[in-house]
Amino acid sequence: MLSYLSLAHQQLGDWSQASSAIAQSLKLIQNSPLTTDNSQLIFAHVLNTQGSLQFAGGQAEVALATWKRATDIYKQVKERNRTIGSLINQAQAQQALGLFLQTRQTLDEVEQMLQQEPNSQLKAIGLRSLGNIRLLVGDVSNSRRVLQQSLALAEQQEFNQDIAATLLSLGNVARAEKNASAALAFYQQVITANAPTLTRTQAQLNQLSLLLEMGRPQEGQSLVPVIQTLLQNLPPSRATVYAGINFAQSLMRLGNREQRIENREQGGTLIHEPATSSPYTQAAQTLAAALQQAKSLSDRPSEAYALGYLGRIYEQTQQWSEAQKLTEQALLIAQAVNSSEIAYQWQWQLGRILKAQGQIEAATQVYEKAFKTLQSIRSDLIATSPDLQFSFRESVEPVYRQFVDLLLQKSPTQDNLKQAREVIESLQLAELDNFFRTACLEGQTVAIDTVDQTEAAVIYPIILADRLAIILSLPGEPLRQYTAAVSGLELEDTVEQWRQNLEKPFTTPESKLLGQRVYDWLIRPIEAELKERSLKTLVFVLDGVLRNVPMAALYDGQQYLIERYSIALTPGLRLLNPQAIQPRSLGVLAAGLTEERHGFSALSNVNSELQEIQTELKSRILLNQSFTSSALANQLQALPFPVVHLATHGQFSSNANETFILAWDKPIEVTELSALLRKREQAREQAIELLVLSACETAAGDKRAALGLAGVAVQAGARSTLASLWSLDDESGAQFIGQFYRILSSRRLSKAEALRQAQLSLLRDQNFRHPRYWAPYVLVGNWL
Repeated sequence: MLSYLSLAHQQLGDWSQASSAIAQSLKLIQNSPLTTDNSQLIFAHVLNTQGSLQFAGGQAEVALATWKRATDIYKQVKERNRTIGSLINQAQAQQALGLFLQTRQTLDEVEQMLQQEPNSQLKAIGLRSLGNIRLLVGDVSNSRRVLQQSLALAEQQEFNQDIAATLLSLGNVARAEKNASAALAFYQQVITANAPTLTRTQAQLNQLSLLLEMGRPQEGQSLVPVIQTLLQNLPPSRATVYAGINFAQSLMRLGNREQRIENREQGGTLIHEPATSSPYTQAAQTLAAALQQAKSLSDRPSEAYALGYLGRIYEQTQQWSEAQKLTEQALLIAQAVNSSEIAYQWQWQLGRILKAQGQIEAATQVYEKAFKTLQSIRSDLIATSPDLQFSFRESVEPVYRQFVDLLLQKSPTQDNLKQAREVIESLQLAELDNFFRTACLEGQTVAIDTVDQTEAAVIYPIILADRLAIILSLPGEPLRQYTAAVSGLELEDTVEQWRQNLEKPFTTPESKLLGQRVYDWLIRPIEAELKERSLKTLVFVLDGVLRNVPMAALYDGQQYLIERYSIALTPGLRLLNPQAIQPRSLGVLAAGLTEERHGFSALSNVNSELQEIQTELKSRILLNQSFTSSALANQLQALPFPVVHLATHGQFSSNANETFILAWDKPIEVTELSALLRKREQAREQAIELLVLSACETAAGDKRAALGLAGVAVQAGARSTLASLWSLDDESGAQFIGQFYRILSSRRLSKAEALRQAQLSLLRDQNFRHPRYWAPYVLVGNWL
């Protein structure tokens, strides 16, 4: 009973009472002999509850150990269903700790156990839970497969309630796969099925938010009265409160859209009072009802959400004092129940409200609190309730950028510049956490400013709404800030056009002009500072869309940037234990595909590339059939070579499931690749010095695709990664690779300088002088 009481308190956010109940429960158990299966079962139940309390408190490692004890007892007393539940808990903790391989192994074990169960409603529910958790940890394709099994079983046995719930989950999977029409069709099936009211309401809500996302507001508007009726018929519960808040979020989106249209029609005049029938008013009424219900349930976290969103309506209609009062109330409750994932949202909202009223100093302080709260919960954000609308781009990224904007206003101090730099790095780490659905692993790191204190400048461009801020770090000097008067939207548009021109097979005047425009924004303001010092290397910590274009191809009107400097990229302010590579000990494990495979075309020039490697260096080659995922894993373990070279189709995407390299037997997804590479490091205590991905490319049409490249570089645990932003299967690639390894192995040059010399060899070749051939290669990480 005490264990169940603790669970109830956890649901209500009463953490001290939840802790007290579980402590009493454990004390009773420790004073009782655990001689029967029943007493062992109660002990396992108590441990499961204790694990959920530890996990909610951010102690993922402790929770994992507790859940392992519970699982062992369930297995001992042959409680298969409870073993499955406990293993699913373990998988969540493993994912939060960044243990990809273990997460997948645990979920595979769960699946094997479920497949051995006889067909029953319990099995259908178990498969659905497994599908949902696979979606949560980012394993989308396996999530779909398991959910389809669950659906087939539920349909076969005619479990109508389970059919509807699984269709809802399949809609969410289709949405995660960016297949909006399939998602809408799944949600429509739920709506027309004989489903419970709550499940139908959730399907309608998901349909509404998706239609608004797709830019189809008229269709969305037609769902509003239907959802209002459904909500009124739901019994009080947390799920009902969250459904109301979700509905209000969509109504606010409709309100924002209507206000923008009206503003344009009225020549930009702002509207302060929402019309009585406006979506804002409907949202406020919905939230007021949700707030009353949360209070009647004594559900403090739900109360904090409802109050905060009510404050947001007043913020959007510019009623500042009411907005501030409601936001402060919401924040107090969130802090009282120790709910950081709710608190940061209202700290951020309070910061915006204060800034809008001209209280810049107070706003900066509150933004700093929001930033610190976000830092404390990084990986927990992925576990935000799926019943509420949450988007990293809308709910996390702006907190960092708006805080940096405040720090860099007017004449920032050295402290402000350092903090702005750290905040933007934290954003990049948070992006990677969100990309991998887990906290990124960290090794022994050093600050990049201290790596090369005589010959390298570090450049941090920060894209803000109204300008490009550039922080420059020169050896042994204080930080300084420069700005370029270009809006974030214009910068994005120009960079996108430039990228398209760079990939054309012929030089266009437009390509040089666009490269010069970006140069004028990014380098021209700091050009004089750079020329005054005899610097050899420029290290860029790139932001946003700038990661999709090669800095080497920036053009000053006479020369490309690569003609004057070695260039390296780093995803953050710290590097993994950097050191220069030793030419004498250079050995390469190389793998490649030349034949057509899994729908990807043949790479006819890979053979010459691998022959170049064999000519220049001691190497072990895995080609075509010999390049399987398991062969690569075995060779990584067996050979201590410091360089791993993969010449095969690969793609970098802003979605981890679409970031992969192609082996003979299958595409190896980024999480599996990173686990293979890190396994070698753990076995040999020897990091890979250089990982080369020579035939990869960033996903077409994906503005944030280079996030996948940064993700591979960070998660692989290699000190440096050399990769291509676009793929070129021609002789220039083999020539470039041969030259790069020749220079690296024969001269005492840094990796960045070896890359530069190899790029210049193509630039000076009549056949390959266009940036399309030499520019796509980028070095990420340690440039020494």
